[in-house]
Amino acid sequence: MPEGTTSEAQPGLTITDSAARRIKHLRDVEGNAALMLRVSVSGGGCSGFQYGFSLDDKVADGDLTFEHAGVRVVIDDVSLGLLKGSQVDFREDLGGAYFQVSNPNATSSCGCGASFSI
Repeated sequence: MPEGTTSEAQPGLTITDSAARRIKHLRDVEGNAALMLRVSVSGGGCSGFQYGFSLDDKVADGDLTFEHAGVRVVIDDVSLGLLKGSQVDFREDLGGAYFQVSNPNATSSCGCGASFSI
């Protein structure tokens, strides 16, 4: 399967193989197999909304989880409303290493891809 593709479609949010490998690596580094990648959306950034990424080992009320290749991504239901149909990827290039969201709901985004508008 080509790099950056998923082996299983998930309703609402998909996780690429590259993102799953990075989440596994971060779990290993932290020594906590329960860690998940939390994706959130908050107001701000140069385009109106900005993506947030953190590691979390708890699922709160109102959270939804998406699984791929043995890892989980957790997102609150409000953020999912803005990210439905998106793909979470992990990229490494000359600009650095980072999680990236491909959001079909965004009508525009900033040059660095960290914020978007609807």
